[in-house]
Amino acid sequence: MNLPARTPSGDAFAQFAISVLRLAGHLTSEGDRLAEPSGQSSARWQVLAAAAGHAPMSVAEAARMLGLARQGVQRIADLLEAEGLIAYRDNPAHQRAKLMTPTPKGEAVLADIGGRQAVWANALGAELGEERLKQATALMSEVMDLIRNSRTSS
Repeated sequence: MNLPARTPSGDAFAQFAISVLRLAGHLTSEGDRLAEPSGQSSARWQVLAAAAGHAPMSVAEAARMLGLARQGVQRIADLLEAEGLIAYRDNPAHQRAKLMTPTPKGEAVLADIGGRQAVWANALGAELGEERLKQATALMSEVMDLIRNSRTSS
């Protein structure tokens, strides 16, 4: 089978993608470390934070935002609800897709984790510098948009 050769730009993108995947693993481990004293994991923290976002969102919306499978987010959301960290409420836009909202207990857990995360993020941010981090964030957002758009156009 004759595979096409990658261009230098393709090689650079492949290295970028591998680095992002490795970084994701390290961030998940650090997220688990930061969330563990509150009895949570990185995945549970992500779903709880999504529920506490700027506006209430459904499980499907949270899954899209997080880039995760809806079923996995649903499983975690149901566990968070069973523990009294989120509540489901009616969604005026969709009868069956309930909206997740944090309970006071869930907000307290987020605040607890957020305090530890702030110390950690401040230290790393000081090492790397605000401007470099903003540039990296912009590049990653652009890559995500390109990937999303390439899926919808093919």
